[in-house]
Amino acid sequence: MGYGSYSASDWAKLKNSRQLSGNQRVEEVFTRKSCDPKYDPKFIGTRECFDSEDHPNSTPIVVGLDVTGSMGYLAVKVATGALNELITKLYSTGAVEDPALMCAAYGDILDVSPLQVTQFESDIRIAQQLLDIYFENEGNGEVVPTCLWEFLACHTNIDAVNKRHEKGFVFTIGDDARIRENNVDQTIARVIGDTTSYGTREAALSDVQQKFHVFHIMIGRRNTSNDSLLPGHTVNISRDEIDNIPEIIISTIQMQKGKKLDEVLEQWEELKRPSIRAALSQIAIVEGGLSL
Repeated sequence: MGYGSYSASDWAKLKNSRQLSGNQRVEEVFTRKSCDPKYDPKFIGTRECFDSEDHPNSTPIVVGLDVTGSMGYLAVKVATGALNELITKLYSTGAVEDPALMCAAYGDILDVSPLQVTQFESDIRIAQQLLDIYFENEGNGEVVPTCLWEFLACHTNIDAVNKRHEKGFVFTIGDDARIRENNVDQTIARVIGDTTSYGTREAALSDVQQKFHVFHIMIGRRNTSNDSLLPGHTVNISRDEIDNIPEIIISTIQMQKGKKLDEVLEQWEELKRPSIRAALSQIAIVEGGLSL
């Protein structure tokens, strides 16, 4: 993973070859009829995010999408535009050194494939692998980013963590669906195959926070249960503000690395700044690196 660089021409070729547009239905963008085993966590030992000659200071960034039935519009927007905007702006702003992105799709506990995870990549494979995700489009009850947290805590090998004691970043994006809190260990065993003794979703979150700064972007109505799970790390935006997600993610990373709110706002279009400010004002930055 992590070799090569992302280019506008590669994105244009991929977009044209897949005839991507923001007006497509979810099944036109995500065409798989079942989960590809290479993205099924039950068959993945470890996802690696290593430094390379091209990227000597790799920074792992995970973007997790809620792919329950109600969230099809979000997945289409991300796959056809927002992901490209995020990657190109990550490079143009220099928000982090050598970004390496993993995409994840998490669904409902009742889904056949509640979690899928791609590789950490730094080139067009980021988008290619996202488009290979199976959009089950069925359950719409309690979602399971808890399984993603456990996977990242227990199934990643990351140079930023191991060599530099620097945390990566996780941004899950969904609506007001409740993050599942019952039967956490049984759910992880079913979805990933691991035996855990978390007992609570808070314990799963605490585990992944040893390696990653974890944030949740909630679209539409608030869910106070999700707010209380990630206080100061939950951002609530309206559906009309989805196009701001790349700027929100990049600004959050910059603020976690020490920049002030007013400083990060200056880099964005003036008309978008009030909305971005309102989103970022919900974040409470916690200082410090790894708990060693």
